Amino acid sequence: MSITTWLIAIDGSMPSLKAVDHVIHEATNRLSKPQIFLVNVQSPLSSDITRFIDGKVVEDYHREAGDTALAAAKEKLASAGLVYSAHILVGEAAPTIVDFATNKNCSMIFMGSHGFGSVVGLLMGSIATKVVHLSPVPVLLVK
Repeated sequence: MSITTWLIAIDGSMPSLKAVDHVIHEATNRLSKPQIFLVNVQSPLSSDITRFIDGKVVEDYHREAGDTALAAAKEKLASAGLVYSAHILVGEAAPTIVDFATNKNCSMIFMGSHGFGSVVGLLMGSIATKVVHLSPVPVLLVK
C-alpha cells in the first residue's frame, strides 16, 4: 500500500491557511492519513545585499521569515492531530515548489489561489498559475 503524499505551499496569507483547512478536512475523512509536507519558499536576496552580509545571517533571515509564515499552518495541523514536516526553501517560488513535490513523489499540491504576490501576479502571472503550468501532479487551488 502506497502512502498518499501531499504538499501544502504556505506563504502566510489567508488563502494559504484556507488550503491548510481544506487539507485537514480531506485528511480527517481518510482511513490512512497522508504524509504532509508544509513548504515555504523564500525569495533569494539580491547579490547586492548578500555580498556584504555573512551567509549565516542570510540563512537565519530566511529561516526566521519562513518560520513566521509557517507558524499558523503548523498550529492548525497539530491541533487537528495531523503529522507533517515543515520545509523552508530559497528560490523562485513556483519551480521550487514543483521541484520539491516531484522529488518527494507528492500526489497533490495544495495552495491558496492567491497570496501576498497577488498585485505582482496581475503583472507577471501568479505563483499559483505558474505552479499549475509547471506541475506534473494535480494542483488544488483553494479560494
